[in-house]
Parts: sequence; C-alpha cells; structure tokens
Amino acid sequence: MQVKLVEGELYPMVNLGGNFQQNYNLYGVPGERFLNGSIAAQISVPIYTGGEVYARVRQAKATLGQARLQADLQRDVIRSSVVSSWGQLDSARSVIQSSKAAIKSAEIALVDIRQEAKVGQRTIFDILFAQQTLLNTRVSLVVAQRDRVVASYAVMAAIGRLAAANLNLSVAQYDPTIHCNQVKDKWIGLRTPAGR
Repeated sequence: MQVKLVEGELYPMVNLGGNFQQNYNLYGVPGERFLNGSIAAQISVPIYTGGEVYARVRQAKATLGQARLQADLQRDVIRSSVVSSWGQLDSARSVIQSSKAAIKSAEIALVDIRQEAKVGQRTIFDILFAQQTLLNTRVSLVVAQRDRVVASYAVMAAIGRLAAANLNLSVAQYDPTIHCNQVKDKWIGLRTPAGR
C-alpha cells in the first residue's frame, strides 16, 4: 500500500468544490431573496518533481522487498521449529515405549535373580545390581514422560496454540471487548479504566 500511495503522487489530481448562498432582503421589497452558487474544478498534473517522488517509490519498493524477505525468513524459522518440536515429541513417545518394555524386562530379571539367589546361584550384589538397573529404567521412563510433555508444549507454541484457552486453564482470560467498551466513549483524557 505504501508503494501505491507514493506512486499516486505521480498521477493527476482533481479537486472539485462548490458554494451555494441564499440571502433574504430585509430592508427592500418583502420576500425578495437572492441565490448565488458556484462550482469550481481544478486539475493538477505533476510535470516535473525533480526525481524525489521516483526515489521514494524505489525506496518503498525496496522496503517492500525487505519485508517480504523477512516474512519468508520468519516462515522458515517457524517451519523448522515445528518440525524440530514434532521430532522431539515423536522421539519422546518412542523412548516411553522402549522404557516401558525395559522396565518389564528388568522386573522379570530381578524376580529371576532373586529366585536364583534363594538357591545360592546369585549373590546380594547381583540382586542390588538388578534393583539399580530397574530403578534406572524407571527414572528413564519418568524423564521420557517429562520430555513428551515439554515437547508437546513446544509443538503447541510453534504452531501458535499455546494459550490459556487451548490449555483449559482455570484462569481469567483477557477479553479485549471489555476494555474497548470502557474507553470507546472517551473523547478526551489520559486516564485508563484502571485509574492509572
């Protein structure tokens, strides 16, 4: 729009104005009145601007090109953020599944090692080592669940859906129409509805 606005300065401009007057004669013949009217039109055609308007058109076009490049760059950043966040979420889901399977196998191994210890084939150290392995796999499951939650919020943030309304939080949500209704009839003054 800025480019079109500056280019518009090179186009011809037409001004049209009108005037109408009605006068009553109070001292002469009663009921006598005078009507006057005029219409004026003016056309301005820019002939020579010294190149200033052309320079501003080129400047506006360069600014437009820069804004388009910035928009493309931002679009690419958002796309890569969405892809990265989705990859982290998918990875966390896979780690959760493998951690659950590892916990089941570690629990089975611990039971077997305890049975073998009862018959004298394993030592207390073997039991403690199996318990530590089970504990480590449970910790990795909790970490993967935490990573899944964080990655899901990162995906929501990347696609612009991380808001209190989408998360069903029990907080007061901002409604811009309330503030608009509070100040829409104010013609003058600097005070806000909060009194600041």
